[in-house]
Amino acid sequence: MADNQLIADVFRQIADLMEFKDDNPFKVRSYRTAADTIEDYPQQMADIVRKEGVSGLQEIPAIGKAISAKIVEIINTGTCETFEILKKEVPVTVLDLMRIRGIGHKTARLLYDDFGISNLRDFENFAEGGGLRFVRGISEERVPEILDSVKRVRHELLRR
Repeated sequence: MADNQLIADVFRQIADLMEFKDDNPFKVRSYRTAADTIEDYPQQMADIVRKEGVSGLQEIPAIGKAISAKIVEIINTGTCETFEILKKEVPVTVLDLMRIRGIGHKTARLLYDDFGISNLRDFENFAEGGGLRFVRGISEERVPEILDSVKRVRHELLRR
């Protein structure tokens, strides 16, 4: 059974993937807000569903009909259809690119679309090979900072 942290993590990844795709910013924000609310909520979502049903979830601020349905789906399956569809459209590994200091969702999208970079290893090889000089918006002076950030992100991912 999914706990609040797992539900919040799924919603954050949905928000990140939607942002990467340049989806509706209001939808992105609603997933992030729901993730924060769920993560900090004093009760487990599964307990609320068991005791009060979906209507109990909808009493929580930032949790409407669509989000509550996805919470129930995540509780029952560990994931939701929206997340699975997004993962088919965009490799989840591109989210690691957005963890690099100086690489936002627009630059990550450009790297993916124009250079086929979809993960940290590809990015590191590309950057070390001088490829960043061809990326719009990244100056030569920022390259060392970006490479240092890649090492930090890689280290964080290994600790997971």
